Amino acid sequence: MQLGEIARATGPTGELVLRRRADDRGEDGTTIELRANGVFVMDTVETASERAMATATLAASRTRGGTPTRVLVGGLGLGFTLGEVLADPFVEHVTIVEIEPALVGWMRDGTIPYGPALLADDRVEVVTADVADALVDSDAAAYDLVLLDVDNGPGYLVHDGNAELYEAPLLTIARDRLVDGGMLVIWSAFEEPELPLEMHDVFGNCRALPIPVDLQGREEQYWLYASAR
Repeated sequence: MQLGEIARATGPTGELVLRRRADDRGEDGTTIELRANGVFVMDTVETASERAMATATLAASRTRGGTPTRVLVGGLGLGFTLGEVLADPFVEHVTIVEIEPALVGWMRDGTIPYGPALLADDRVEVVTADVADALVDSDAAAYDLVLLDVDNGPGYLVHDGNAELYEAPLLTIARDRLVDGGMLVIWSAFEEPELPLEMHDVFGNCRALPIPVDLQGREEQYWLYASAR
């Protein structure tokens, strides 16, 4: 099993590196890790918050009386949010928006081993674009759920242009792309006190959900911020 760098590319937001490191928590004693511009993004071992972004949101939507069938996922990452959305039998269509073509390519060609099967699901539509542009170009009431995981949070942006995702004008567009009762959820690696205030101003509500994670032996928390239309 090759350790170290697996793939490297330079794309619209800078440098992406995929590497495999020794990790006894992985099924084969290793884990795949994604870094952007030298900063750790995620790996294939600690995926609790990415999975919860889908499962908790789908469950909350049903609690509110909805049956979500159309979902937009902003940010492919290593595919764990997408995988959990697809595991829901009621979901009919998932638009996955990823700005980095290399990441989509690594998922399609098996550089990320489970990727080809994930993207082969006929419910998946892959859009290689900035998620802000994709939201602007979408129809009103196009989605039941919009799940955004494109940065480590509004204070830790992959690129400066993403700041608008967390501000009222773009949040308003995201709200208008939701059906009545639909939900917007934003992932963050850190607690962001200003973000729920912005979301509450636009939606009239926002819930902050801490997710406990194990980061290579350190107990930490990631955060989900959810607003319902």
